[in-house]
Amino acid sequence: MTAAIPPKAVAWGMQLPVQSKSTSFAQPWETSAGPAELAHVVRAADRAGAFYVGVCDHIAVDRSSSEAMSTTWYDTVATLGWIAGMTESVHLLSHVYVLPYRHPLAVAKSFSTLDQLSAGRAILGAGAGHLETEFRALGLDHATRGQAVEPALEQIRKAFADEYVQVQISGETLEMGIQPRPVRPGGPPIWLGGSSRAAITRAALLGDGWLPQGPPKMGTRAAIEMIRELRSSAGLPAQFDLGVLVGPVHIGERRDGMDPHTLFGSPEEIAESLSKLPLRGMNQLQLRFMGDSAAEYADQVVRFGAEVAPLLPEAALP
Repeated sequence: MTAAIPPKAVAWGMQLPVQSKSTSFAQPWETSAGPAELAHVVRAADRAGAFYVGVCDHIAVDRSSSEAMSTTWYDTVATLGWIAGMTESVHLLSHVYVLPYRHPLAVAKSFSTLDQLSAGRAILGAGAGHLETEFRALGLDHATRGQAVEPALEQIRKAFADEYVQVQISGETLEMGIQPRPVRPGGPPIWLGGSSRAAITRAALLGDGWLPQGPPKMGTRAAIEMIRELRSSAGLPAQFDLGVLVGPVHIGERRDGMDPHTLFGSPEEIAESLSKLPLRGMNQLQLRFMGDSAAEYADQVVRFGAEVAPLLPEAALP
């Protein structure tokens, strides 16, 4: 287990637009956007020095839920593999891959391959999932989804670490080999998602980082303290990738129709507003940019990398 972000460094990244079109975050220009617009934003993130780009995970959305969620959710690994071929440095994050939907060896195979093809840029963002009807459609038990994550992670880490992993089938032990191997020793870092107490506990004890999905009920400060206490008690490394959802950002003046929670202003003003986060030890800032087109979104990404990111302080050490 090892953190992906170097000590004191502050990384920033984003869940990509276009690849999912939920009404809770998609902007009007995304409605008719497709691969060309997505590629434009991806290349901008790579040029701008973003640490990662993230792709969501849903297999199928029921008709009633689709009114809010839409049915556009690009396949996670296929999309990340496509992105790997057009980028050089940005990390490739699943945000988040629903582990109960797949056999652990299938997950290990996909992300070992992605890591190999991208020269060591894969990050497995993983979680338990949430959409009850999706579980039912796949013949899975929604109620026990959290319990399935821990054994899956154990087997995935074993498959990342060694070519052969033991699998118990009806009392028989099989040694199953997986190639290609991941580039990084031990495999891609694993960031665990979720903001419930159970999800935060899993992230602290089983992950290399935490991907919050909305503010936790206990508060972010309390969640960070809980993670650090759990890791210290378990004898785990203090270095850990702590994420925070920054929300929408726009470098410039607010415009009509923007999300009311948009952080806007000059690069200096935005950096000042964000600076409190690294000082609390949060070393991974997840951003969403406001714009009227893919071109403006990409421009905002490039400007953030050039004009805001250099002004951020170092992350406080745990």
